Amino acid sequence: MSAPAVAGLDAAAADRLARALGTLAARDAPLGARTTYRVGGTAAVLAEVGDEAGLGAVHRALAALGTPVPLLVVGQGSNLLVADAGFPGLAVVLGGGFAAIELDGTRVRAGGAVKLPVLARRCAAAGLRGLEWAVGVPGSVGGALAMNAGGHGSDTAATLSAYRVFDLERGEAHEGGAEELRFGYRRSALGPPQVVVWAQYTLAPGDRAEAEALVSEIVAWRRAHQPGGANAGSVFTNPPHDAAGRLVEAAGCKGLRIGTAHVSEKHANFIQADAGGSADDVRRVMEAVRAQVAQRTGVTLSSEVRTVGFEGEPLPVVAAGAGGGISTSSGGRGR
Repeated sequence: MSAPAVAGLDAAAADRLARALGTLAARDAPLGARTTYRVGGTAAVLAEVGDEAGLGAVHRALAALGTPVPLLVVGQGSNLLVADAGFPGLAVVLGGGFAAIELDGTRVRAGGAVKLPVLARRCAAAGLRGLEWAVGVPGSVGGALAMNAGGHGSDTAATLSAYRVFDLERGEAHEGGAEELRFGYRRSALGPPQVVVWAQYTLAPGDRAEAEALVSEIVAWRRAHQPGGANAGSVFTNPPHDAAGRLVEAAGCKGLRIGTAHVSEKHANFIQADAGGSADDVRRVMEAVRAQVAQRTGVTLSSEVRTVGFEGEPLPVVAAGAGGGISTSSGGRGR
């Protein structure tokens, strides 16, 4: 399990970690620019990993450092807001070795770095039904498992049958069935140290033309009803039997602006960042909206956007054990 929250890496520890990671790592690398908000600071250390062996190298570097390290696994950055001050730890980005898609009858296996819209279109073109909704979610397969991403009446849990993760804390891989992830609304049992290597879906055979027509319909609906530009999609999760956007609009927050960020006029559950703007302004708008909605409607909204590096927030950390050998488990050990 993860260690309690700790302070960020100091410069000396970050230098040691970067040296241990060698060519995988970069110091003070842009991180906010990797998110769909396109604002925010740098990561103290960023490692771009091309395959599972690289994840093992990250584990060994963490173990050699001998101290808990703030850890962030970054997918497409479509559900992430990085503070202007940056992230004082290790950010891990998955490379092309995690971007394969394999089709075998109605079974589809996709790497953790596969973009959801790419997966949706590939499956539709093969006449496979069940992942059309994913065309409207600008995230990755790994991120989708971590938060049970969904939309248009379905979600990840509906078709996921198996998965493989690599635990950067334990230094081992694990394969399991979907039931182990204990999916709920925008949540799963996966934690910060667990990197999705691949996900397997069981889809339904169908008509290619119908599948592609639904994909096109979803794309058109989102373009008509949701804003483009720099945002992270829906900011707040829907409370039971209601819609977060309706509550934000009812509270008079549509168009609310603080500095370089504002609530979208097109969809009240979207917060837009100006080009060259401030992540801290986006966070201030989020807090102002939550407070105003609570005051005027009595509902306290929960954020769907993951925020990191902001003052007063605990940091997700990993405490890798010494030794660092990689073992593979395919049994029932859930997190």
